[in-house]
Amino acid sequence: MNIQSLLEHHGILRNPFAEEDAQTDPVFKEHCIQSAYHPVWDKVYGDPSEPATAIVFGPKGSGKTAMRLQIDRHLKRYNREHPKNRVWVIRYDDFNPFLDHFRERMSRRAARKPERVLESWRLWDHMDSILCLGVTQLVDSILDARASNAGAGGDAGAGGEAGAGGEAGAEAAVHKEDVDRLERTSTRDLLMLACCYDQSTASTFTGRWGELRKRLGYQNWTVHLDLVLAVVWVIAAAAIVLWLYFSQRISGTTVAWLLPLAAVIGTLPYALRWLRCHWLARGVRKHMRVGKREQSSLRKVLLRLPAKELASQPLPRFDRTDDRYELLNKFQMLLERLGFVGTIVLVDRVDEPHLTGGKQELMRRFVWPLLDNKLLKQPGLGLKLMLPQELYRDVEREDREFHERARLDKQNVIPSFAWTGEALYDLARSRMVACAAEGQEPEPKDLFDEKLSYQRLLMVFQSLRVPRHLFRFLYRVLVEHCNKYTDADRRYKIDAETFEAVLALYSRELDSPTA
Repeated sequence: MNIQSLLEHHGILRNPFAEEDAQTDPVFKEHCIQSAYHPVWDKVYGDPSEPATAIVFGPKGSGKTAMRLQIDRHLKRYNREHPKNRVWVIRYDDFNPFLDHFRERMSRRAARKPERVLESWRLWDHMDSILCLGVTQLVDSILDARASNAGAGGDAGAGGEAGAGGEAGAEAAVHKEDVDRLERTSTRDLLMLACCYDQSTASTFTGRWGELRKRLGYQNWTVHLDLVLAVVWVIAAAAIVLWLYFSQRISGTTVAWLLPLAAVIGTLPYALRWLRCHWLARGVRKHMRVGKREQSSLRKVLLRLPAKELASQPLPRFDRTDDRYELLNKFQMLLERLGFVGTIVLVDRVDEPHLTGGKQELMRRFVWPLLDNKLLKQPGLGLKLMLPQELYRDVEREDREFHERARLDKQNVIPSFAWTGEALYDLARSRMVACAAEGQEPEPKDLFDEKLSYQRLLMVFQSLRVPRHLFRFLYRVLVEHCNKYTDADRRYKIDAETFEAVLALYSRELDSPTA
């Protein structure tokens, strides 16, 4: 018997339980993302006009990624409905590029062991990663805005590597008129941020930075004045010294020391600025450990910023958070001037990076630096963290110092992303309705024989705990039922014996150590 025949008999056009991953689930993306919500949705989503942090702890398959996608979709809709009070969305869910760059900075011996690598990961590395994603996405959007007011941030995620999520869409685009209204201090701040954090590979680093400078209308012709004066001085000094030599007013020995001395004096201002920019570039290259930067390219860009405008400006060239908070504030102020009243950072899939391998201890070392109250309560910034359930048990075992730093009592914490049997039933029903023919509203209980009571269904759904197990179980029930009958002898109601047999087998799989 064909599964499709069974589903069509109940008014369902496609299998609502075939997909298990929200990221590749068309039923969820096309229908349920707008209609199926977990009971804690309001607490996690909050009010976009006042971004706030929310931390969700949930087991695998409980729907954390689905909620993250729902938040993303609703923020896009919010931006469309509030064009004057939009929020900037940073999708911090692909950590491999950042961890790879970070690992490359470690010694060969330390890089062999993931625990040694993650032990060195700090809060400022998370902040650098978030700024890499946000700045790259912003620069992409500004350069696209040159061609169209609705230009979107295309290759937002570190040139496609860091996964900023090129889904920004027109509702999160930077408008050309807002860019044109930026003051010189704002354009300087943006150029500095791009110098440190723009990770796009769409073009060369210096070429893209120069394109951004021209787009912003940032005039810096005076920056080369010391170099021009140095060249003029050297040429003039050489001409005078050689004229004195050929007119026999000085000897060749005098020329040998006078000419280099004149050259040193004339080029000293430019040489000092070059050395300062070289030192700054070296510091950024060494201490911004999650991005790709060449010291020579950084120096070239810094040399194109006037010394007086570069003085006393924060750069990520020390192992500390102070500079990062200043840079984060600059980034938020820039976004505010471009029409974005807040920033939302979506954090998910911390169990997927190859360096953590889903191991609880490694995930803890990676996530714990991020749980800092100063960052989590940063004005205008809201982090939505979707974390594995195992980490909450670690939170409960932490000492007083950790809790004083994280202040989780001040955050919107969901300690267990749990589903009741009734909530899972409604979720299954919403998927069936989404896949049903027009005018049809099938329910899960319609698939089963009357001997299988509604209360029994709720009890079983409750025991499965999470949507992924529910969908996988229902899919197996459908397959097992269809395998028992032929097209010539069809049965459109699944009997209780088949249901219980599949449940017993699936429950043993869940209880096994490898489940």
